[in-house]
Amino acid sequence: MSKPKVLQLAGKVAIVTGGASGIGEAAARLFASRGATVVIADVQDALGERVAASIVSSAGAGRCSYARCDVSNEAQVAATVSSTVSAHGHLDIMLSNAGVLLHPAQPVTDMDLGLLDRVLAVNLRGAAACLKHAARAMVSGGRPGSIVCTASVASVQGGYGPATYTASKHAVLGLVRAAAGELGRHGVRVNCVSPGGVATPLSCGVTGMGPKEMEAMAEAHNVLKGKVLRVQDVAEAALFLASDESGFVSGHNLVVDGAATAVNPAVLRSVGL
Repeated sequence: MSKPKVLQLAGKVAIVTGGASGIGEAAARLFASRGATVVIADVQDALGERVAASIVSSAGAGRCSYARCDVSNEAQVAATVSSTVSAHGHLDIMLSNAGVLLHPAQPVTDMDLGLLDRVLAVNLRGAAACLKHAARAMVSGGRPGSIVCTASVASVQGGYGPATYTASKHAVLGLVRAAAGELGRHGVRVNCVSPGGVATPLSCGVTGMGPKEMEAMAEAHNVLKGKVLRVQDVAEAALFLASDESGFVSGHNLVVDGAATAVNPAVLRSVGL
């Protein structure tokens, strides 16, 4: 007999950007199953509507709706936050998850600065807009809240993507740490979740690999053996940061990579470990 799910997000209202697929979809489904009312914010209208309808029709305890939102457009972010508060009375959780990883991967000597601008517009400027307007809603509503930004192992170490992507994720981590310092007095927590290589529609589309092929490639380089990182693992980490179970965690970068950025695998192998 399975154990009943703990509804640790019961009564909470969450916005998940990039929630129509990948990590965002997994998080939206998980948050709703744990009692939250979830607004999926994305630009993939048909997919977002289908995911929201699927969540509503499932056995999950929460509710779900879809709102079109291009996070690189601050006005759309502001409107999504405003409509969420108007519909549900408050905002407790913002998962700023929308992101891009654009090809071609270029050496820094040939970097297309226009490409850099496009990556920063979504990955950094979009996260900043989500943080700004979510924080405003939380502070004005007088409610402690949780803002979680999806960063990446590329936020702490080079070599996990092109310079444009790596720079954007380093910047997201800096944004989160600065915001945590400012918003703590209002009871608003701000954190990052930073996954390692995980098969998502975004990563598979960029690499041209299928999910199984990408998982096999990542597994070959894993430090932690016996498990493959999947979107559900990242969603569970985001759930922890979003929930009251992490009530005194702020300014933290929760890296979900099986110790890949914590150790040097080459050194381990050289000493026979």
